[in-house]
Amino acid sequence: MTKISIFHDAPCELGEGPGFDPRTNTVWWFDILAGRLFEKSLGGGEAQVHSLGQMASALAAIDDGRQLVLTETGLFVRDRSTGHSVMHRPIEADNPATRSNDARVHPAGAFWVSTMGKRAEQDAGSIYWYREGELRKLYGNISIANSICFAPDGRTAYFADMGPNIIWRVDTDPETGLPNGEPLAFHTHKGKGGLDGSVVDAHGNLWNACWGGSAINVFDPSGKRIRTIAMPVPQPTCPAFIGVDTANLIVTSAYGEMTDVARQKNPHAGKTFLVEIAGKGRFDPPVRL
Repeated sequence: MTKISIFHDAPCELGEGPGFDPRTNTVWWFDILAGRLFEKSLGGGEAQVHSLGQMASALAAIDDGRQLVLTETGLFVRDRSTGHSVMHRPIEADNPATRSNDARVHPAGAFWVSTMGKRAEQDAGSIYWYREGELRKLYGNISIANSICFAPDGRTAYFADMGPNIIWRVDTDPETGLPNGEPLAFHTHKGKGGLDGSVVDAHGNLWNACWGGSAINVFDPSGKRIRTIAMPVPQPTCPAFIGVDTANLIVTSAYGEMTDVARQKNPHAGKTFLVEIAGKGRFDPPVRL
């Protein structure tokens, strides 16, 4: 039986980029537009809120003490104990019209990251591959890149463009995380809402947050929808598996783009949720810096 509760009750205008580091037992997520990073230990205690000074949307663990943070100007190495960040690799830093968006680490330690227009301009975004200091642009002319995630064996990558509302799949080299061949349509969303963030579980099923659809939809490796979890907010944004047994999800959400009337009707919009699913997930590996 699925149980949903509030994990953190401070609402985010655009909550995104959740993840979990099993080595430190820490959950993280972002409020992109506010430039805030949240960290909360599953061992208890209050969440720590860090102001980053710019828009940021995702991170990858490097080791116990360092993180690689994706921001509107590029990748920064952040010291967890001090909060001090140093630019590691610029990404579209000379383009003030774009910002970072979705990202996830491939099993080979490569960080797939995306950009988009700050006003969601059509075709303004791109997806990049980063590993060991090297950055490659994989795909351009994307409106809103989302759903970056990978099969457990590292042989398949997924990504979405919320513009046409399609999740694509592409074969990848399990040793490098680089794509082989051309992307093929995995799922086209024709119902209410849009395709936002995703994560793949240990069985290869893809869990997608439906922005505007109040749901997490689960698709098997063939693209067939096999499960839907109703969420108590209109705009869930991204799921991630947490806990040492990977049995639960954290799901971020957003109150941005909602009218005052809609926010009054949905008082939990923007909050971060714990979804207890008794599933079998998996964690992203550390990035290979």
